[in-house]
Amino acid sequence: MKTAMEEINWNLITDEMHQNGYAILPNMLTDKDCEDLKADYYKADSFRKTVVMERYRFGLGEYKYFDYPLPKRIQQIRTTLYPHLAPIANAWFKALKMDRQFPLEHAELLKQCKENDQQKATALILKYGKGGFNTLHQDLYGDIYFPMQVVLFLNEPDKDYTGGEFVLTEQIPRAQSKAIVLKPKKGDMLVFTTNFRPKKGTKGYYRVQMKHGVSEVRTGERHTLGIIFHDALS
Repeated sequence: MKTAMEEINWNLITDEMHQNGYAILPNMLTDKDCEDLKADYYKADSFRKTVVMERYRFGLGEYKYFDYPLPKRIQQIRTTLYPHLAPIANAWFKALKMDRQFPLEHAELLKQCKENDQQKATALILKYGKGGFNTLHQDLYGDIYFPMQVVLFLNEPDKDYTGGEFVLTEQIPRAQSKAIVLKPKKGDMLVFTTNFRPKKGTKGYYRVQMKHGVSEVRTGERHTLGIIFHDALS
């Protein structure tokens, strides 16, 4: 993971985030990394909470939130990515004339979360079987939030599962929603907006609301690792 992280072209990723609100970074995890993370799903003492999605009408599937301290691999991803994403987030908020700037170190963001009583870990592994899906949503968890998050794909599409595409929707003011369907490969990382992105219009920048979800898995089993940079109230 360290080598892959060092090879990221952050200028290119920044441009893609500004233009699209998301960017796919290929081959960020090895096959072994993916298999190890999937195996973590069955280690009960690693997690603080399990959510059966159908129970809350979130979809069909299951996910588990890691507890602190996070596994070393996940902690490394979280703290290494954040300083590269914070300047993008700050540029977005400045463009939208929003009175908020994010600290450049992840520990400082977590300190702000703690001051707002957001102290629960939000890194999670999601598992879907046949028929599984995730309804469109945003992962905010409290008043303190970071406007970007990450998903790492732990199975190979069209081999380990079919269907299960990652879906983003854009809601442009006074217009119909636009759907974006993505199909990253095993080991790929997707960085995307948590709730909105700026878009340039004729009179400056305006806010485009975005949500994400997962289409129905037709066959097989699909696992992903989600990394959210802010902590949760519960």
